[in-house]
Amino acid sequence: MQSVNVYRSVLFSICAFLSFPVIWSVKAFGEEPAETEPVIETREVVISATKTPVPGSHLTSAVEVIRGEELEQKKIKMVVDALRLAQGMAVFSNGGPGTSASVRIRGASDTHTLVLIDGVIVNSPTLGSYDFANLTTENIERIEILRGAQSMLYGSDAMGGVINIITKKGSGVPTANAFMEYGSFASLREGGQVSGAKGPVDFSMSLSRWDTSSFSAANYRRGATERDGFHNWQASARLGFALPKDGRLDFTMRWYNADVNTDDTNRDVFGSKNSTNNLILSGSYEQPLTNWWSQKLTVAQADERDNFVSGPVQKDLQTGIVGPAFAFTSSIGVLNRRVEWQHNFQVAKPLLITAGYQFREEQGDNADIAPSSKRIASNAGFAQAQVNVFDRFFATGGVRQDSYNVFSDATTYRTTAGILVPETGTKFRGSYATGYRAPTINQLFFPGFGNPNLKPEKSQSMDAGIDQSLFGDRLQLSAGYFWNHFNALIQTLCDPSFFACVANNVSQVRTQGWELGFKYAVMEGLALRGQYTYTLTRVISGLDLTGGVLDGRRLPRWPIDQASLGFTYQPIQPVHVNLDYRFVGARNNNANNDPGQKMGSFGVVNMSATYDVDKQWQVYGRIDNLFNQRYEEILTFGTPIRSIFGGVKFTY
Repeated sequence: MQSVNVYRSVLFSICAFLSFPVIWSVKAFGEEPAETEPVIETREVVISATKTPVPGSHLTSAVEVIRGEELEQKKIKMVVDALRLAQGMAVFSNGGPGTSASVRIRGASDTHTLVLIDGVIVNSPTLGSYDFANLTTENIERIEILRGAQSMLYGSDAMGGVINIITKKGSGVPTANAFMEYGSFASLREGGQVSGAKGPVDFSMSLSRWDTSSFSAANYRRGATERDGFHNWQASARLGFALPKDGRLDFTMRWYNADVNTDDTNRDVFGSKNSTNNLILSGSYEQPLTNWWSQKLTVAQADERDNFVSGPVQKDLQTGIVGPAFAFTSSIGVLNRRVEWQHNFQVAKPLLITAGYQFREEQGDNADIAPSSKRIASNAGFAQAQVNVFDRFFATGGVRQDSYNVFSDATTYRTTAGILVPETGTKFRGSYATGYRAPTINQLFFPGFGNPNLKPEKSQSMDAGIDQSLFGDRLQLSAGYFWNHFNALIQTLCDPSFFACVANNVSQVRTQGWELGFKYAVMEGLALRGQYTYTLTRVISGLDLTGGVLDGRRLPRWPIDQASLGFTYQPIQPVHVNLDYRFVGARNNNANNDPGQKMGSFGVVNMSATYDVDKQWQVYGRIDNLFNQRYEEILTFGTPIRSIFGGVKFTY
């Protein structure tokens, strides 16, 4: 407890230190807070879909944007909680805060979802996926979600889609804020942020701490008695410089250090602990070279270390027997580096050519099992053409070639098209793409399991949709169909007689479905939004661990039906009320679709409210699982009962 208090003292000291130059700069220059300027409505611009700024109305891809203001207004703590409400996504975690959380798109695997934070690829080189367990929402400007294969622009790991997380850019008069929150499961959060701009320099920095100690990772309703803890430090910063001739230099940093107690399937493990330390750094330089030629150079790195220690004792939740646990320790270090140089050529008014080069390097080591570090490196070139004819007809087409140091090359391409009818507010869009995913370091080199002869997984993907705006854009409707075919998927096959398991390219899978969504600004202060996703998944050919045939079975943990509904209400100026409903349909917990592993549907309601006491003070509250729904996202693992949190925020 003493160490925690020391941490908190350090936290508030740092917040005060960060606030000092902000306050000094305002007072030293005799500046008073500027009067509020009229808000000018601008068209939402998305960058991830083409790697160039494109107005939302001109997009020919399936894209969803979650803004930082929405995260703040709803007091959403974790990025994964925001993704749970998004279109076409399946999100599941192994228990409470800090436990492993996976995100999948359109029936694909979590290893097919590429995750970037400020241009840094954060997918694990050893596992292939990104674990959202520790990523909180502080200092996030927006989350852009691209559904469908995106390997042509982004390379490996993007067969299902891309999640691009962007840190806030400072603007306006420098300000500082601090918050403190307490709630269920002995949860205590505190933190602060400073942001603003002065001359050519802008900055945005945050620091936070989150502790909870009373949430069991294994479902307590199944007999789990140990309460698992979670402790998370998180820091984020973005520093930008406006350069002559419209140039810009950006540096970003995100760091988190987290400890969490974990449990296993059907076992309450006492003292099991995983520690994660991740440092994510990036720098980018943008500069127009002529009135028709601009370039952007990005240098990025993610350095993560995970240490795991199994607990000495465990309780079997089926039999109730308490006994010794299998002793196991692991220390895994991974390094993800990326350098990309992109050039944009405005050849003519309707034609923009984007071409670039990317170098990507992945390293991984496990000091307890395979002390020698393994490395995968690739060089890639890509080119894309964007056509815009009279702001009515849009099309893109591109190709990419990736060359690897440990296996064969990969070629991918993508084409999209769209027609906008501004008179009726109607847009038709469609795309077709190929994708691939490179084998991970574990799949290639892990002792007794890796297979150096593996080839990349491949996919074909298409979608078609229609977007309709009505009543002066107050009501926005969307509907779309998607289809994916995945080939040469990597599965583990075991020989029980030799106790040996090896990774092989043996599986084919098809997914398809429908996506429906709406946003409706009913009146000033009242808005609704919702989405429904229908997903069918089928194994065309595949084997289980022991060679059993899986043909015709549904993919594990993928529900056919998913939906969310959001309600935002501002009855008076200082008050905001938010209500979110999430529905997940029935699904199978394992690949064999065993009846005993079938999981029922569930619906969860979360509610939040904020009250601005004055310009400086805000009080807020949040209730998760408002109606105390009993459910599991993954079989035998815990989910929150009705949970209540309250906090206060001060802004200077």
